[in-house]
Amino acid sequence: MPSDSDVSLSTYETSGSKLAPKVKEAPFVPIGIAGFAAIVASGLHRLKCRGITKMAVHLILMRVGAQGFVVGAMTVAMLYSMFRQYWAKPKPWEERCCLRAADV
Repeated sequence: MPSDSDVSLSTYETSGSKLAPKVKEAPFVPIGIAGFAAIVASGLHRLKCRGITKMAVHLILMRVGAQGFVVGAMTVAMLYSMFRQYWAKPKPWEERCCLRAADV
């Protein structure tokens, strides 16, 4: 009789195995995160050569750009999911019509 301490490693999911189905389900989330990170990285790089621009103004512009990218990615993701749900999927009556026409 196995005890509670006999747990196989195959029952544990790694973070990579959890991430793969989530990426397939919502592919724009990682794109939004990557875009946010890229904008912040470029903003930090430009921070060195900002000239006479105040740091507060530079940080506000960087934040607005990063938030704009994330909101844009969320909007595109919403439109993509609406397309898949309403337009890409055939309607039930279309399937029946096609089946009847093929049977004749």
